[in-house]
Amino acid sequence: MSSPVRCLVTGASGYIGGRLVPELLGAGYTVRCMPRDAGKLSDRPWSADVEIAVADAVDDESAVRCALEGVDVAYYLIHSLGTDASFERRDRAAAGIFAAAAKAAGVQRIVYLGGIISGQAGELSPHLRSRAEVGDILLASGVPTAALQAAVIIGSGSAPFELLRYLTELLPAMVTPKWVDTRIQPIAVRDVLRYLVGSAALPADVSRRFDIGGPDVLTYAEMMRRYAGVPGSRRG
Repeated sequence: MSSPVRCLVTGASGYIGGRLVPELLGAGYTVRCMPRDAGKLSDRPWSADVEIAVADAVDDESAVRCALEGVDVAYYLIHSLGTDASFERRDRAAAGIFAAAAKAAGVQRIVYLGGIISGQAGELSPHLRSRAEVGDILLASGVPTAALQAAVIIGSGSAPFELLRYLTELLPAMVTPKWVDTRIQPIAVRDVLRYLVGSAALPADVSRRFDIGGPDVLTYAEMMRRYAGVPGSRRG
């Protein structure tokens, strides 16, 4: 009898990672989490059901290598925060270390969640540019990689949803900035999780980017009207 597939989840203390872990466990996978601080996972209801391998993807190459030993599928959900140029350097370094360690450990698949890339590199925001570069690094690792690219992820507790709720419920009238007319293809968090879990079983010869999104292309203004239940708009 073959042993269960072992998945490593980075970013398990974050919005997506924290929801992905129980989905993987429910699908029958063995899960190992790679936090920088094990204490951040201690209050999770699933913490007793996973392995913990503490490592900092930027500063501790040997710990990253150890975390990836014996892993079949590695989920890369690491994104640096910040507004200065150093966050791009950190993202680049972490992705490079992880890619090399995954290859050396014999990982069979990397699954990465980034952002949809539209337009030329020079037109992207620094954060989208960095996420695109991380995808390039992982895809060039020599490990089959599924780079999922989402625009706006909607779900209770997600930053886009909370911003939408704040603007709609607390500000009955406002002068809207230009970005509310930007067209996007939002996706529900439950669908993102379904794609992430499903990516673990992709054929070995599949290594590419996948744009993921919901059925509707909307502007932020249209999303706000739907949330508010404005007549003529659909909510849900």
